[in-house]
Amino acid sequence: MGNTITTTNFNFPGQQSVYKGKVREVYALEGGVLVMVATDRLSAFDVVMPKGIPYKGQILNQIATKMMEATGDIVPNWLLATPDPNVAIGHACEPFKVEMVIRGYLSGHAAREYKKGKRVLCGVPMPEGMKENDKFPQPIITPATKAEKGNHDEDISREDILKRGIVSETDYEVLEKYTRALFQRGTEIAADRGLLLVDTKYEFGKTKEGKIVLIDEIHTPDSSRYFYAEGYHERQDREEPQKQLSKEFVRQWLIQNGFQGLEGQTVPEMTDEYIQTVSERYIELYENITGETFVKADIGNIQERIRSNVLSCLKRAENNWNL
Repeated sequence: MGNTITTTNFNFPGQQSVYKGKVREVYALEGGVLVMVATDRLSAFDVVMPKGIPYKGQILNQIATKMMEATGDIVPNWLLATPDPNVAIGHACEPFKVEMVIRGYLSGHAAREYKKGKRVLCGVPMPEGMKENDKFPQPIITPATKAEKGNHDEDISREDILKRGIVSETDYEVLEKYTRALFQRGTEIAADRGLLLVDTKYEFGKTKEGKIVLIDEIHTPDSSRYFYAEGYHERQDREEPQKQLSKEFVRQWLIQNGFQGLEGQTVPEMTDEYIQTVSERYIELYENITGETFVKADIGNIQERIRSNVLSCLKRAENNWNL
């Protein structure tokens, strides 16, 4: 197995704090700048797997960067620079405590709820008579509350978000508008690659100036589900599973091995051979989503590579970013 980066312990100039999420580690610097490191950790069912996946952090970071560049004309985002394959640097924001989930198809969590007989998800009605992976008449927004570390995100309706004061009505209308615009653009980008953007989630924050911007990742296989467009209708007519690009294959493997993140369950062992197949699948995802050949970064000493690249970038930008 190749080297992976599963945890970091950097000390950058002007560093004020560090936040370690499920997959990313975020260093807050003076001047309202964040350094976000995409690790090779793999999370499923809100549980971090015990071993890293080679190149996964690079893949997620580079897809997110490309997608932010491809949507920056319609929705502002936090990004300032990507000095390293695993690193994004951007504006510090106060994140909204909701994830904006948008679904174009009855898949994943929505399909599981539908099979239980539910016809309303996050306050949004779902039509009767749908099969798993059918397309909704129009995309539906099904928000989730952001969980504290170790807890599961939870479905929540627009009405509850406003009633509980989690987001103001004025801000929420902006989040909805941005979510629909990003999903439309993502759908168009996917179509150019022969893919269907099935569902995804977006996270937003406010800059110190009060501007709402897109943060975190966008249209990656960790945050999104894609189907191959070719053969989609035929598979639906035959009621066969769709050929998809997402980390759903990891979730299915875990389910088959008796794990869904529930209390008392143990994460099954991931052999080196299995981890290698997961890495290869992520590379396949990258190439299909971006339409470009994946170029593996030097992983001889990932920590030193990241440290050096970030320090060089901060040095070059210290006047521009007021560091």
